[in-house]
Amino acid sequence: MRELFRKYVVNDLGLKILALAISVGLWLVVGRDPTVESIVTAPIEFHHAPDKLLMSSDSPFEVSVMVNGPERTIRAMKPSDINAIIDLAGVKPGERTFDLLPKQIQVPRGVTVERVVPSQMHIDFSPSATRTVDVRPRVIGTFVTPYGITDVTAQPATIVIEGPENRVKAIDTAITDPVDASGVVGRATFTTHCYVPDPLVRIQHPVPIHVTVTTGKTPRGAGQP
Repeated sequence: MRELFRKYVVNDLGLKILALAISVGLWLVVGRDPTVESIVTAPIEFHHAPDKLLMSSDSPFEVSVMVNGPERTIRAMKPSDINAIIDLAGVKPGERTFDLLPKQIQVPRGVTVERVVPSQMHIDFSPSATRTVDVRPRVIGTFVTPYGITDVTAQPATIVIEGPENRVKAIDTAITDPVDASGVVGRATFTTHCYVPDPLVRIQHPVPIHVTVTTGKTPRGAGQP
């Protein structure tokens, strides 16, 4: 019995005491780490997204997530540590609403998801489409009477837009940035850019737009912008 005591207890007693002290210290640290709550913003990650459909929504593709867990873990979290998952397998053209439940939020171990806002995401799935539309110059400025604008042209006169089919169909023109033609007598050409008002529709191949403004004598200054 004495030999067993010496073998399993007395031998390396210093190392065993040190190991015990470390274990107790770690337990105290973990045991004293309070539980806290925090609200974080998480991007929505789409799985099995369709190749030929474009997604659009009135809400940004992100959620606010209320989480709780050990203070050290919560404070150390990075935005990339949290993701909201929506599975798009089998979606078809049209509108669809997806639930966003706590179980769909990926968080670090030891962290619990309490609430997700918004709790649903409404998404419109539309085929991609292109369309050629006119470029509409926007000219501003003041002119010396009786001079005024007699002609405005844009080069190129048309551009190709691309985006969700239903939104592309609603756009008839692309508008240039304002061109200030104040004081022009005769003809002047300005270089600018054009845009479409829908953020989900883009210009397929953006190029500089050359706007030529021609002024001349007009009855009582007609043609003023």
